[in-house]
Amino acid sequence: MTTHRRRPLSSAPPLLAAVLVTLAPTLAMAQDQAAPADPTLLVVNNLWMLISALLVFIMHLGFSTLEAGLAQSKNTVNILFKNVSILSIGVLTYAAVGFGLMYPGKEFAGGFFEIAGFGLATDAAGLTSAYNPGYTYWTDFLFQAMFAATAATIVSGAVAERVKLKSFLVFGAIYVALIYPMVGMWQWGGGWLSAQGFHDFAGSTIVHSVGGWAALVAVWMLGPRIGRFGEGGEVREIKPHSLPLATIGVFLLWFGWFGFNGGSVLSADPGAVSLVFTTTTLSAAAGGGAAAALSQFTHGKPDLSMALNGVLAGLVGITAGADVISPSMSIVVGAIAGVLVIVASMGLDRLKMDDPVGAIPVHLVCGIWGTLAVGLFAPDKSLVAQLLGVAAVGGFCIAAAFAILVPIKLLMGLRVTAHEELVGLDLEEHGAQAYHGLALPEVVVAGQGVALTDPILHTSLGGELVEGA
Repeated sequence: MTTHRRRPLSSAPPLLAAVLVTLAPTLAMAQDQAAPADPTLLVVNNLWMLISALLVFIMHLGFSTLEAGLAQSKNTVNILFKNVSILSIGVLTYAAVGFGLMYPGKEFAGGFFEIAGFGLATDAAGLTSAYNPGYTYWTDFLFQAMFAATAATIVSGAVAERVKLKSFLVFGAIYVALIYPMVGMWQWGGGWLSAQGFHDFAGSTIVHSVGGWAALVAVWMLGPRIGRFGEGGEVREIKPHSLPLATIGVFLLWFGWFGFNGGSVLSADPGAVSLVFTTTTLSAAAGGGAAAALSQFTHGKPDLSMALNGVLAGLVGITAGADVISPSMSIVVGAIAGVLVIVASMGLDRLKMDDPVGAIPVHLVCGIWGTLAVGLFAPDKSLVAQLLGVAAVGGFCIAAAFAILVPIKLLMGLRVTAHEELVGLDLEEHGAQAYHGLALPEVVVAGQGVALTDPILHTSLGGELVEGA
């Protein structure tokens, strides 16, 4: 099985290789009958790929704390449950079908769909350089599986606080099992986008926009949270319950992104990994700085949540071209992403679309920007090919999201009832609270109206009763 995301490997530093072999003799001894020509190189590269997989795993903790912190406290258990479940579902479905669908194992000449098989292989050659000189079959699967659940996790933040748990999990399972690996095959599996010269190093489009397009559809279908917009159309802020928790989440994501992008080099090549680490860091810093500065003018005072999303915007923006965009240009990419995330957030408010964590501005808008930035700032890359990739993935993911969500809405419903939303999903769907002793909102439902006095919102709201959609 050959994956087109793999690249030729160069030698690791001899001293580093010697240290790693000393620290991990069992890994060196584990190479069996088909011993590689350079077992030390395989050990070094394989170890780096495993470390990268663990870093991407930590990102799921970052997503969990960020989403929980930016939402209301009465929905914390629900948000954490969704994130745990999506990671579990993502790994299992990727093992069952996604890996074989994403990497069919042969060249493509214009193909849109093919599958190598179901489940994971048991061939012993997968543990040696006969599989790949950079890492074993199992390492390959683990690293790719850590990416798989991210697309649905992005959707989780956008639909937080009003989506039915079971409906979301069904959607996430289907989307992760089929849609993400199909799009991934187009590029990383040697499919038709790869043949067109499209470049997406670590997934600004293949991962982040795939999640972002589905989030856009789901947010439109669900509608805003009760009280988010006034009867006259005015925007009402529903304040996050824990900015410290959200801040921890962003730092965890930034930390994990070194594995997300750095691992996508697919080897421990010192020059390539160092470049990717540098462009990733500079873009994140520029995004956070630009968003923090702009928020002074758009929000009246420096806004922490905008600065946090600015960091993520910079990270998403550079992900497509971290290997081919220069460090100086990565600052430009990140700074523009930091501006875009605020502009896009304000645009969603004007459209009366409610995205509690800013998933659409961060992952969709900045994913598109980062993909196009490759065609603008990277030598020998085509802007036309990048535009083609954005349009193709967008059209396919929008259609797929509707195809999955519409039947779920008809059969199961998408949105919780007004009573469940106002009381909180923690108690209504889980029978538990994240913070015991928290004062509950006083909910009065009379006829077709809803009155709410919520200690988290610190306000009284009125509006029409929203039945489960």
